[in-house]
Amino acid sequence: MKKILIANRGEIAIRIIKTARKMGIQTVAIYSTADRRSPHVRYADEAVLVGEGPSNKSYLLGDKIIDIAKSLNVDAIHPGYGFLSENADFAEACEANGITFIGPKSRAIKIMGSKLAAKEAVKRYDIPMVPGIDEAITDIDKAHAIAKDIGFPILIKASAGGGGKGMRVVQKDSELVSQMKRAISEATSAFGDGSVFIEKYVNSPRHIEIQIMADTHGNIIHLFERECSIQRRHQKVVEEAPSAVLTPELRIKMGEAAIKVARACDYVGAGTVEFLVDEHLNFYFLEMNTRLQVEHPVTELITNTDLVELQIRVARGEVLPIKQEHLEIKGHALELRVYAEDPLNDFLPSVGHLEVYKLPEGDNIRVDNGFEEGMDIPIFYDPMLAKLITYGETRAEAIERMLDAISNYHIAGIETTLTFGTFVFEHEAFRSGRFNTHFVKKYYSPEKIEEQNKQEAHLAALIAVKQYLEDQKILRVPDGE
Repeated sequence: MKKILIANRGEIAIRIIKTARKMGIQTVAIYSTADRRSPHVRYADEAVLVGEGPSNKSYLLGDKIIDIAKSLNVDAIHPGYGFLSENADFAEACEANGITFIGPKSRAIKIMGSKLAAKEAVKRYDIPMVPGIDEAITDIDKAHAIAKDIGFPILIKASAGGGGKGMRVVQKDSELVSQMKRAISEATSAFGDGSVFIEKYVNSPRHIEIQIMADTHGNIIHLFERECSIQRRHQKVVEEAPSAVLTPELRIKMGEAAIKVARACDYVGAGTVEFLVDEHLNFYFLEMNTRLQVEHPVTELITNTDLVELQIRVARGEVLPIKQEHLEIKGHALELRVYAEDPLNDFLPSVGHLEVYKLPEGDNIRVDNGFEEGMDIPIFYDPMLAKLITYGETRAEAIERMLDAISNYHIAGIETTLTFGTFVFEHEAFRSGRFNTHFVKKYYSPEKIEEQNKQEAHLAALIAVKQYLEDQKILRVPDGE
């Protein structure tokens, strides 16, 4: 494998290029007209324009990307995450054209891409699952009968979807019809498939996922868990590893369950098995993401591994160089997704010009970044600018380092989730580890961020006044001299 095309953009494209460069592999970047001046374009050995700004005219053009790869004698394509990373047809097309797809085989993508098919596949492995139905439905009368059988509250979930789309929590029977119609409509719009399935809603859940890696020789390892419970609109904003709630025994059980899920679909490469964990520490299989996750850096830091390197080695047919017994958790890592969003306005995207963009630096601070000062934020893509990651020997140390890093991350021209990050990492519920996926709903409001900003401004003013008075003492010349 001498040349890799990265079928992605921004920070993840740069992240993949860094590892490829370390391994002596040449890289090809693709870019849209909106990304012409993006750092990932300059960072790669070669770069090719793939299309116009909208992703369906650029980064989702699988056939065109394969044509580019063939014309440049590319050996493999790394899809990153998002875009074509979980597109089974694209993985098949790569294989058909003699190009290695750095990811699982298309069959595994297909199985795990359907929540119902995934549940069917893991059934025989005796993995705990949330009570619910084993078929996708659109019939509201049938939904009534199922809800009555498993009891409220229930969760309606798009069969073909993810990212919170087509998902509705229904607390009582009178809400079912309206919520069912909304879920079907949203699922149809987002995925072209309105079918949903219904399951028991787990109260006070924590969202915990297990990172796995599998080679083509039958070896599968897990690299422990990530806690992903701090979310807005069912999408993650803060992640950490390890989780503050898992016992060593539960960690082993969940790791073994994740490996079984991977075996259920003959998995190869990096994947993540997601679970819900209830207040009594019972865990339930949720789904499998058949790609590298956004939050993979926290796993890399606590295990001292390079997951992208392992992906490439597995794709080359190598045996995994790590055994399960060699892995251990060292220290604690946190990640804040720095989104161009306004936390004071329901986290709506904040499009604009990066007038100031200065990254924090220091020991055990990592920024996986895709932007630079002077750039505009494109309206066509996910609004994530970067991932701010900190590491410490203890969780408390990682939190303090994160707060310090946030204060030294300077952005002007747009709103970002940095202020929300400060709110989370200073909050007692987070610091104590006693939180769940309802953190935002339970504790957060724009008013609290505004009050926090006022307090910080007041403190800064007091420090400035104190410093002024101290300076005046030094400058004052004593009488008689």
